[in-house]
Amino acid sequence: MNSGNNAKNKEKDKTTLGKDDFLKILITQLQNQDPTQPLQDKEFIAQMAQFTSVEQLTNMAGEMKLMRQSLGFVSGLIGKSITWTDIDSSGASEEKSGIVDSITFKDGNQYANVKGVEIPLDKLKKIENVGESK
Repeated sequence: MNSGNNAKNKEKDKTTLGKDDFLKILITQLQNQDPTQPLQDKEFIAQMAQFTSVEQLTNMAGEMKLMRQSLGFVSGLIGKSITWTDIDSSGASEEKSGIVDSITFKDGNQYANVKGVEIPLDKLKKIENVGESK
C-alpha cells in the first residue's frame, strides 16, 4: 500500500512546477537566446526575482507544514504536568514544575505556559499526566 502512495506522490510532483523546474527553464532560455538580441538586464533581474519568490514560497510552505505537525504534538501538552530546570538571577539552577495552561509560538520557537511563565520546550525534563507520582 505504501508503494501506491509513493507513486501518487511522485506523480503529483511531476504536475507542479517547483524552484528546480523554474531554474531549468531560465537556464534553457539563456542557452537558446538570440546572440544578436541578448536577454535585457531588467528582464533577467525580473526573472531572478521571480525565482527567489518561488524559492521563498516553497520554503514557507515547508515551514508551515512542520509547524502544523509540531502544533499537533505540543497541543497535547496542555493540561499535563511538566518539570523543567530554571536558572535564577544568581545563576543557580532550580527544578520547577507546573501544569501547562497553553502553548505559545514566538520567533519560530515554542513555549509551554505555566501560570504566565513561558518555558522553552527544550528545557523540559519531564512530562506526565496530572496526579501521577514521581
